[in-house]
Amino acid sequence: MASKKSKLKQKLTNKFRLVVLNEESFEERFSLKLSVLNLFVLSGVFSILVIVFTTLLIAFTPLREYIPGYSSSSLKRKAAKLTFEADSLKLRVAILDNYINALKPVLKGDLKPAAVDSIKKVTSSFLLDESKLNASKTDSLFREKIDSKDRFPLAKETNQKANIVFFAPVNGSFTQKFDAQNKHFAIDIVAKTGTAVKAIADGTVIISEWTAETGYVISLQHANNFISVYKHNGNLLKQQGDFVKSGEVISSVGSTGELTTGPHLHFELWNNGYAVNPTNYIDFQ
Repeated sequence: MASKKSKLKQKLTNKFRLVVLNEESFEERFSLKLSVLNLFVLSGVFSILVIVFTTLLIAFTPLREYIPGYSSSSLKRKAAKLTFEADSLKLRVAILDNYINALKPVLKGDLKPAAVDSIKKVTSSFLLDESKLNASKTDSLFREKIDSKDRFPLAKETNQKANIVFFAPVNGSFTQKFDAQNKHFAIDIVAKTGTAVKAIADGTVIISEWTAETGYVISLQHANNFISVYKHNGNLLKQQGDFVKSGEVISSVGSTGELTTGPHLHFELWNNGYAVNPTNYIDFQ
């Protein structure tokens, strides 16, 4: 038994010389000493390297899309986009249904007018003393002074506020609030990866790109010189120049960029070139 093992070991360790010669001059160009054991080892190492290289090539390159069972990245993006658009359509359909249900009683005539007219109800026993309605001279001058100072500024400010109605981009808890002293001109909202991020108002996409620090970034220009910025997104569904409606899905929550600490939305709101606290304009509850 020992002799068989020694013979097998000798066969495996016997050296063989591989020589490459020039066919015409028989000049030695290359030579290599090998044994059967070395040949097996080299073959095994080469096979492992080929397997590892092939696995990495399939796992981290677009070649995996040609293998059955793997879906393409473009197909995944289209599926995510269609899912978010379907969510937006469901919301709009629900709003339209509520509006139609509110109009049905009016169109069918189910709503009855008031039985008593308030004008006819006034009788001679209920008469106003017009003398009490006349303001005094001092009161009139005071009212005119106040109206001349405050009437138009108040009306202008009221009209501007009435024209601005912002939609919450995403619901969630705050991990960091607006802090102008520490130059954190935004609020960080925690949400699950893939959660739909919606436009806060009608606007135009002015930025839709990738940055090393903040990952996928998208920014919208709104009326009254408002600009909204959404950072650390997982996917961007709108391109620069696209017009979006209020509540329309523009991206999804992610954790991209070097400065991210987890899945969240970094949201900024700017007005006339200054950062403003989004919680003063938007109800995130």
